[in-house]
Amino acid sequence: MTLVAGVDTSTQSCKVVVRDVETGELVRDGRAPHPDGTEVSPHAWWLAFETAARRAGGLDDVAAISVAGQQHGMVCLDASGDVVRPALLWNDLRSADAARDLVAELGAGAVGMRAWADAVGSVPVASFTVTKLRWLAEHEPSSAERTAAVCLPHDWLTWQIAHAGSKGALSIETITTDRGDASGTGYWSPATATYRMDLLERAFGRSAVVPTVLSPAGSAGWTAAGALLGAGTGDNAAAALGVGAGPGDVVVSIGTSGTVAAVVDHAVADETGLVAGFADGTGRFLPLACTLNGARVLDATAALLGVDGAGLSALALRARPGADGLVLVPYLEGERTPDRPDATGALHGISLATLTPDHVARAAVEGVLCGIADALDALRSCGVTVERVILVGGASRSEAVRRIAPAVLAMPVVVPEPGEYVADGAARQAAWALDPSRPEPPEWACARSETYDADPTPAVRERYADVREMTAARVDRPAE
Repeated sequence: MTLVAGVDTSTQSCKVVVRDVETGELVRDGRAPHPDGTEVSPHAWWLAFETAARRAGGLDDVAAISVAGQQHGMVCLDASGDVVRPALLWNDLRSADAARDLVAELGAGAVGMRAWADAVGSVPVASFTVTKLRWLAEHEPSSAERTAAVCLPHDWLTWQIAHAGSKGALSIETITTDRGDASGTGYWSPATATYRMDLLERAFGRSAVVPTVLSPAGSAGWTAAGALLGAGTGDNAAAALGVGAGPGDVVVSIGTSGTVAAVVDHAVADETGLVAGFADGTGRFLPLACTLNGARVLDATAALLGVDGAGLSALALRARPGADGLVLVPYLEGERTPDRPDATGALHGISLATLTPDHVARAAVEGVLCGIADALDALRSCGVTVERVILVGGASRSEAVRRIAPAVLAMPVVVPEPGEYVADGAARQAAWALDPSRPEPPEWACARSETYDADPTPAVRERYADVREMTAARVDRPAE
């Protein structure tokens, strides 16, 4: 049996799966946590990877390995390959002002947004690497001065795996990435498959070494144990690979954030900034809309009500659709769709009848799903055809989320059995790297899934939209 390994170095943890290259059957797996916070030492990712690999029974017997990782972020390295400062993660919003400044520098209002969309398929928001480079240059000039290369979390971990055991300085010229992850930097164009170094230099004030972009089935080298090292990719592209998504499919993942990503055959550029025109892990494209508020909203609500996740689900399903008018706008960590990094949440429609655990739980679930529905609408507005919704992520384990989602999204929802789909996608890519002459990654048996359907509840979204805009008016009102 030939084995391959897939790694998911996510925001919260590192997961490793080992699968049979022919069938995709899971042989063993392991995981280890990452530190909390929006900035983390990359070395913590290495320690978690070592622990997760050990808990997965070791990787000495695998023929290939590939790493998928949280997108965006900023890992700065000096000329010797040493980390300059803790990595800023995608959910670190301190660069929100930098994002606005960079857009404005290419033109006022819609002009600047259109210019960025034309250049790299996306309009920068605080998550993107390009905005974090501007923040670094403005707020930590000494760290910026030391920075000789910049890469992403999956790039850095792949590089470390390729050079594990090496002594002395590592060459920053050997760092690699792939088109899926590069497309989230803000200075690589999916449409032209080239870096826009002029935009990096605009943000940072000077140039820096960037990773070589490999093809989806390309190789980043070999591990110390002799395994082929795949190109790796971003977590959203890997998740699409892991669930076997193809054109017409939209993968909705509700984890730390909520992401809505469609597999399409053409590059997408959205000048409104709601949709990021990313590339995927197969040579296609992955337009994506992201909400910052996903499962953590449900966790926070459960904690408030003194229940666990199952308890929250049971409470939510006891309340009627629409929670009798109680609406939660779940902007607990700012928001990205719409782009309101400084926004806060709101609970509206409180009365003696609705201030109950059942109503609050229902409003929380519906609020998160209404944010996902907004993201789905943004994809449709870019001409994306939605034929099937595939729901994954930690929140997909919630019965309330599974049953309420089709009503809010107004279409059936396919829910695969729980799994590590980002790591699975990385493993599938690793198998492809063993036979790069194949035009597509190997076909593995799809996981068992269940389809959920429900009558649409348009009134829920209408009420949510009203409160969302009331919240925007409150947040955007100038201070007196």
